[in-house]
Amino acid sequence: MKLYYSPGACSLSPHIALREAGLAFEPVLASTKSHKLQDGTDYYAINPLGYVPMLELDDGTRLREGPAIVQYIADQVPTKNLAPANGTLPRYRLQEWLTFIGTEVHKQFSPLFNPAMPEEVKKMQRDKLAQRFQWIDGELKDKQYLMGDNFSVADGYLFTVTNWAKPMNIDLAAYPNLTAYRERVAARPAVQEAMKAEGLLK
Repeated sequence: MKLYYSPGACSLSPHIALREAGLAFEPVLASTKSHKLQDGTDYYAINPLGYVPMLELDDGTRLREGPAIVQYIADQVPTKNLAPANGTLPRYRLQEWLTFIGTEVHKQFSPLFNPAMPEEVKKMQRDKLAQRFQWIDGELKDKQYLMGDNFSVADGYLFTVTNWAKPMNIDLAAYPNLTAYRERVAARPAVQEAMKAEGLLK
């Protein structure tokens, strides 16, 4: 398998999932700025949408979209419990979390990365993110991870997008449960490995 990624982007989520799963894969750096691979290949020729992550299976099949990719990864190694079994209510809870993180957190950050975006729009986005973080903080009360005691692929995704808070000048100190949760996730060996591999940790 190949994982097309860009350091610190949302592709860190499937990168963490692959390492948690213990699956063999080749990380392929795909710049989100130049849209080229390190050998000069035009990334648009591989993924017409031009963004990461994308997972290429051994038979050449390509999967796009982080929430779909992480569920695929989890289902390859059911004994790792990275996702509940298909068809169960807990699996739909996982999908609920993946959808919420994608639409209510991940996408709210997008305008903050755009230098052309007016400051009043950015303030609106920060305010919306503050509401979402407040809600997540409440959901994490008395829980180790989003789904309870077990780490799931949703945790890798939430950890990835909340990493963007600091560079976007959003202080998470007001959310003690979220802050403690982030420390727990960050301490996981697979998370450390993924971050080191992307040059995000010394």
